[in-house]
Amino acid sequence: MEFSKLFELFIAASLINNFVFTRYLGLCIFFGVTRKMETAIGMSVTFTSVMVISAALNWVIYKFIMTPLGLGFLEIVIFIGVVAGFVQAADTIMKKVSPGLYYKLGIYLALITTNCIILAVPLVNVAESYNFIQSIVFGLGSGIGFSIAMIIMASIREKLELANVPRSFQGLPISFILTGLIALAFLGFSGLIKL
Repeated sequence: MEFSKLFELFIAASLINNFVFTRYLGLCIFFGVTRKMETAIGMSVTFTSVMVISAALNWVIYKFIMTPLGLGFLEIVIFIGVVAGFVQAADTIMKKVSPGLYYKLGIYLALITTNCIILAVPLVNVAESYNFIQSIVFGLGSGIGFSIAMIIMASIREKLELANVPRSFQGLPISFILTGLIALAFLGFSGLIKL
């Protein structure tokens, strides 16, 4: 029974309540790195890793340090601090392991720290009173959902470079139109699971 609830939470986080297509969060990175599939995949892996680790660590910090000490009012500051630490670690690791991808991601790698999805996940975990496993599953589902959104968008934007797009729609205008159309398609998942 517990596995089915976790599976529902994962599907809800990744498809039904996808942060990009239903809540319109994380659009700066979404539009910034989806010009090429390579950068979208690299950001997806980095983003999902940071999201899962920070969701787990923020849950532990909130449950065992902030709640007993009555520091719930500092949750945003502390959650951002935890995320910033992991992003710095990911930044350093990526610079050593894959310098090419590091330079392609550029400023968007640093923007993970202040990305609203990264902050929204631990805030939702606290608001919904998720346990440790549920927090990790929600973080993983949200990361996979963001990855799906970026990979879909990158594949379409790469094809658009070969298309005859009217001059007034080239660049961000056509990207916003595509995002709206994909969001409409994701509405089809809305009745999939009743939570």
